[in-house]
Amino acid sequence: MMESTVGVVQHISGAEAFARHFAVSRETVQRLETYAALLAQWQQTINLVAPGTLADIWSRHFADSAQLFRLIPHGARRLVDLGSGAGFPGLVLAIMAGDDQRGGREGASSTAPSHGLRVTLVESDQRKAAFLREVSRKLGIAVDIELARIEIISTRVNVERFDVITSRALAPLPRLLEMSRPFFESATVALFLKGRDVESEVEDARKLWSFSLELVPSMTNAEARVAVIRDVRSNREG
Repeated sequence: MMESTVGVVQHISGAEAFARHFAVSRETVQRLETYAALLAQWQQTINLVAPGTLADIWSRHFADSAQLFRLIPHGARRLVDLGSGAGFPGLVLAIMAGDDQRGGREGASSTAPSHGLRVTLVESDQRKAAFLREVSRKLGIAVDIELARIEIISTRVNVERFDVITSRALAPLPRLLEMSRPFFESATVALFLKGRDVESEVEDARKLWSFSLELVPSMTNAEARVAVIRDVRSNREG
């Protein structure tokens, strides 16, 4: 297991701080502001996120999702976000990719991905999928939204090629690898946002799966990590 050097946890206090840290355009910030307003509106009737996190949406949800963008490999074309819920991290990454394609990321790091990235959001809850459709429509962001269980979508991956798999707070790592395994190809990378139990989850996952792993410290939570996973195969494959 590789672990990157522990970074400095930052609190992104609002739109201006987000724009400075991630070097995104004003248009992208405006889209995120609209996203935040829609989330607050829909949250009144649908439990999309923990209510106590709404007041800190720029750090707890937007920045937490956006930190994955720099980890997307150059040349990646297709990303699938499993269990998208309210759109974290997949929809935030789609918004940032749209900014990237328009050349709006002046001052961005040269290590950031520069490509046309198509994002597929997989969500089994009909009301949450409706929310995702409404946000993408209002923002003018082209995403594919699959209203289905992950297991059903995975039976169709023979006609798809996903370069990147993302997920946030969906399942413990052993189960997450089981669900995501059909989406992996030789060059696929998974970017899973994990919490304080990640090391025990990795230990449990190693009993069933072989994979390469790097744990990248989260920029929003000192106890969290981004699990960067490649080369997944079942230990039963021989």
